[in-house]
Amino acid sequence: MILKTLLITSFYVWVTCQESPGMTVEEKTVIRDQIVEMFDHAYGSYMKHAYPADELMPLSCKGRVRGQEPNRGDIDDSLGKFSLTLIDTLDTLVVLNKLDEFEDAVKKTVKDVRLDNDVVVSVFETNIRVLGGLLGGHIMADLLRQRGERMEWYRDELLNMAIELGHRLIPAFNTTSGLPYPKVNLRHGILKPLSRTGTESDTCTACAGTMILEFAALSRLSGQPVFEEHARKALDVLWERRQKGSDLVGTVINIHNGEWVRRDSGVGAGIDSYYEYLMKAYILLGDGVFLERFNVCCSLLTLHTDTHHCTVSVRSWMDSLLAFFPGLQVLRGDLKPAIETHEMLYQVTKQHKFLPEAFTTEFRVHWGQHLLRPEFAESTYYLYKATGDPYYLRVGQSIVEKLNTYARVPCGFAAVQDVRTGTHEDRMDSFFLAEMFKYLYLLFSDKSHIPIDIDDYIFTTEAHLLPVSLSTTKAPCPSNNTATVPVPPEEDLFSHSCPSTETLFPNNPTFAKTIRDSYKYLTGVGQAFSPLPFREIELPLHDKGIEPVEFLKSMGISLSPLNEILSGDANGHKDHKGVLRVKLVAEVSQTPEEDVVVPHVVQLISPPFLGRLVLTAGPAKFGVDLTKQEHGVKGSIVKASPYTACGPVDNAVEIKGRIALALRGDCMFAVKARWLQQAGAIGVIFIDHHEGSNSEETPLFQMVGDGDSTEDITLPLVFLFSREGALLTAALEEHRNVDVVLLPKEKQLGKDKTEKPVSMNIKLRLMEHGELEEGSPSLELIVEKELKEEKPSGKQQDCTQTSEDDRTLICSADSNTGPDLNP
Repeated sequence: MILKTLLITSFYVWVTCQESPGMTVEEKTVIRDQIVEMFDHAYGSYMKHAYPADELMPLSCKGRVRGQEPNRGDIDDSLGKFSLTLIDTLDTLVVLNKLDEFEDAVKKTVKDVRLDNDVVVSVFETNIRVLGGLLGGHIMADLLRQRGERMEWYRDELLNMAIELGHRLIPAFNTTSGLPYPKVNLRHGILKPLSRTGTESDTCTACAGTMILEFAALSRLSGQPVFEEHARKALDVLWERRQKGSDLVGTVINIHNGEWVRRDSGVGAGIDSYYEYLMKAYILLGDGVFLERFNVCCSLLTLHTDTHHCTVSVRSWMDSLLAFFPGLQVLRGDLKPAIETHEMLYQVTKQHKFLPEAFTTEFRVHWGQHLLRPEFAESTYYLYKATGDPYYLRVGQSIVEKLNTYARVPCGFAAVQDVRTGTHEDRMDSFFLAEMFKYLYLLFSDKSHIPIDIDDYIFTTEAHLLPVSLSTTKAPCPSNNTATVPVPPEEDLFSHSCPSTETLFPNNPTFAKTIRDSYKYLTGVGQAFSPLPFREIELPLHDKGIEPVEFLKSMGISLSPLNEILSGDANGHKDHKGVLRVKLVAEVSQTPEEDVVVPHVVQLISPPFLGRLVLTAGPAKFGVDLTKQEHGVKGSIVKASPYTACGPVDNAVEIKGRIALALRGDCMFAVKARWLQQAGAIGVIFIDHHEGSNSEETPLFQMVGDGDSTEDITLPLVFLFSREGALLTAALEEHRNVDVVLLPKEKQLGKDKTEKPVSMNIKLRLMEHGELEEGSPSLELIVEKELKEEKPSGKQQDCTQTSEDDRTLICSADSNTGPDLNP
């Protein structure tokens, strides 16, 4: 009996170790040192090849200076000629215990960086990266100065720079609703003759709702309430405008009248950090109103299918930014769904090496780009802190190894243009240094390896560090004083700031393993994935609140109880109080394994090209189907103004009757198409804003709509990658008048029409000499001796048969049956 018990125990331990083997102190040290070396390589490359430029171009080994490189559309709005990467990296240097480098970086920032540049920047990106970076750097510098170890010369220079930048962002809030403009000119503000901005009417929910941490911290540190007032006002407007009946917010809103432009909701791009800042504003500021709002949203966001937790969505793909959500779920105490969502994402990385920028609900690539985003590493760190499960150390190790193997280049780390091909893109965004290395280093570090107590800080969405004691050590602004729940003296200061890891997160690796097991083969890696005949949705219908059901019905989804089905369920589903299990009664069609992308072309037909320059293009799933147009669509081309075409077109007179060129980015393809169609365009050529992309290295894809009906779009639409687009725009600049034709590749002008081979089934039989009547149609085959026998190749074989007496085989051409070789 004792032997049997020992064997069972040994087997259990072996199984546990196979799933998530522990990691020794030596192993963690090796990986931690590797992470530091990788950071040195990336940061050192920026300082050597790029500084004082905003970002490093790791393939070109030079800095990216706005205006000196090809315009990438909205991506460039994060660049303000203020040494973005240096500022974004300040507090990362402290976390990695590089205090000498930190002090040097602070001196460079104070000496070299200007914030009054005549450049239009994104309010959202400038807030989280630059303002957040200055605040995080100031807090670290002030801490080191107070310790008396270094930085004795520091006199709040970074804080003063943050105050200056805050005042340069404030004009963006000058709207009737209180929601900020998406862009602002650092020198001239909004709606001034020289500002070149202020005509925008829409902004994303995350853009308006991700200001409160930085702006409130700035107000508390500076004593100027204006920043926190504006950030709170924007959050109040978003909450007041939430969709009645569902309490969900949309993703794009009109900044003037507060009406939703896009009502679809989710946890991905355009809305992600709004939820994050509701929760973290409560943790940082102690204001219960933010927690209440987050809990209302979160009760709806935990709707999940039987395969993974996600939002109820009207689209068939997910974007990589949702990878932050498991970390947020951990902060709230929703450990089980956090483990499930993270495991689903981990399986996707196993299949594609990195998280694609977007992937389908069947976990295939939708957009293949990977920008070295840190959200998955962030959630891995949070889950390890919550569970203590060494499995997450192994996940972190895989991130480190893949970055070194597939993204490392001689001058830093390069984004992956397409995870299917592994081709690189000449960009290394500042968030890679600000976030990725911070989370990876912390994952493999103990408190003794970090010069600060990391538990005393909250991470902003850019992973900048703000002290959680801010609400108690710095008085709130008078106009923002809200009622708070008093903390009993015997309780810890932070007992209401975040969930207690002692009570909510059992430090038991098997707890997380049992949850992960059902998600192990979700993507088909290691085992064939068979989708269930129906998808099950759990709705948290506490008490009599049936709003989620009404919300789903408003989306055209019919629901019916599964009581009868579940009563005979062999899997033994457990009943949960307050949860209704429902069956999706809407018709669901299986997506084919691969969408067939028909290559199109943009063919230049005016002199001097005369059809000789042909650019490979991708099609759209909406608009005019060019495969059904006999001769394609011809017209002269003209650039749209603004080039992104995300609003009213300024040069509508030029556009009318012509084919418009528009740059990808800022908004959906369908939005651009509608504006250009309204301006009178007869076709649209979209050009990729990802520099260096080309059709030879990147698979073509079909442009998709915006989730709404696109039947109103009646234009032909094609997509050119950056390199092909550059050829087209260069031709336009040189020759002014350029005519093109848009059509499928197989129909391009001047292409030789290759006749399709005609195949037929031929019946063979041997005939005696003289049997064939004169004049009858026949095919005579002369069979030679000593023909070498060839192995069948699967291709169509010649109608030839070797015969001992050299008899001729006659092939009758009037039969459609298979070959008959009986003599």
